[in-house]
Amino acid sequence: MKAYRPSARHIPELNGLRVLLVFIVSWYHIWQQSWWTPHVGSYSLDFLVRAGYVPVDGTILLSGFLLFLPHARAMLLGEPVPETRAFYQRRLMRIVPSYVFVTLLMLFAVALPYDLYHGSAASLWKDVLMHLTFTQTFDFSTYIATPIGVASWTVAIEMQAYLIFPLLARWARRNPLGTLSAMAAVALLFRSCVVWGMKDYNMVVNQLINFLDVYAMGMAASLLYVKLTTLYPADKRRFLWQAAATAAVIAAFWGLTELLRDQAGSSGQAAIQAGQMIRRPFFAALLALLTLSLPFAVRPIRFLAGNRLMGFLAAISMNYYLMHQNIAVHLKRIGFPPSVNELPNMAAGGPERPWVYQYTALCFGLSILVAIAITYLVEKPCAWALKRGFDRLNQRTDARRAASARQE
Repeated sequence: MKAYRPSARHIPELNGLRVLLVFIVSWYHIWQQSWWTPHVGSYSLDFLVRAGYVPVDGTILLSGFLLFLPHARAMLLGEPVPETRAFYQRRLMRIVPSYVFVTLLMLFAVALPYDLYHGSAASLWKDVLMHLTFTQTFDFSTYIATPIGVASWTVAIEMQAYLIFPLLARWARRNPLGTLSAMAAVALLFRSCVVWGMKDYNMVVNQLINFLDVYAMGMAASLLYVKLTTLYPADKRRFLWQAAATAAVIAAFWGLTELLRDQAGSSGQAAIQAGQMIRRPFFAALLALLTLSLPFAVRPIRFLAGNRLMGFLAAISMNYYLMHQNIAVHLKRIGFPPSVNELPNMAAGGPERPWVYQYTALCFGLSILVAIAITYLVEKPCAWALKRGFDRLNQRTDARRAASARQE
């Protein structure tokens, strides 16, 4: 049996990490509608759902890590530098079909039938236009008060980051320390100014500039990870590496739990958002440690994080994320499942039972089923069609360039 060796190209363990982060965020959004605090025996998970919005930062760190991974291989392993054109085309194929479908689905199946724009055509067109251009984070009505998908702001941030990522990656290849330090410094300076100079953080807490240090940590972790794969021993010393990595996984989970407990203790919208921004670099650092250590940990941990089920769930995770909050809110809007109380989440003595169990299970179950449908009926067919179009476009472009070069 061939000894295990971490790969600098394929890291299945990160599928499990992505699934865990998205699951916690979705649980938070469902909890916002149900107010059901889960327990494992006598152990309360209140802190986990109450601060469940924080792991969004982890998905952004994973994005920075995975986006920079080919560049890290180019720097340390001598592989070709990724082509910018191919980068943009892959991002469009991955993001745009599902995102546009979900946006239009929410518009025509929910917002218009239920008159959620209250007859204002201007608000409707503004919301749709800003969503389709990934600029909804710049306006309160399209970012926080939108009826066509509040959770989509994360995808907008990612698309905004994709626009500048090839430039950041080029600078980082030339001067990694200077580039990543500058990204972190810009984010920390911005965060310091808004935390101490503002009282309302709704429109600044989740802007791209406020995540630059998270992206930088992900990119730095990518470089370090590729380096570690080249140092990983083939002899019995690998068991020492696995033991150390397993200890790092445990330490990272413990640290993340404590940070979430601290964040859950914040009271009031401004204090919650200020605490989130202040703790953001510490949370990102622990997520970076977890990202680095999972692929080197002992086999049972690697299996839990990197099995086929996690790979499948990771594949549908974006569509699950886009739909889960919409489903949770709409089920409450139409009063399904039925309940005895008009406001079952605010019933005397706590959320109404069995409504809360039925509602929570329905939110998770429907979100998974709808995500599967969107992935295999919309995302993948559209990505295939876009790839064919891009291939033809690339062939014509390359042919014109070749003809122009011959003429010169």
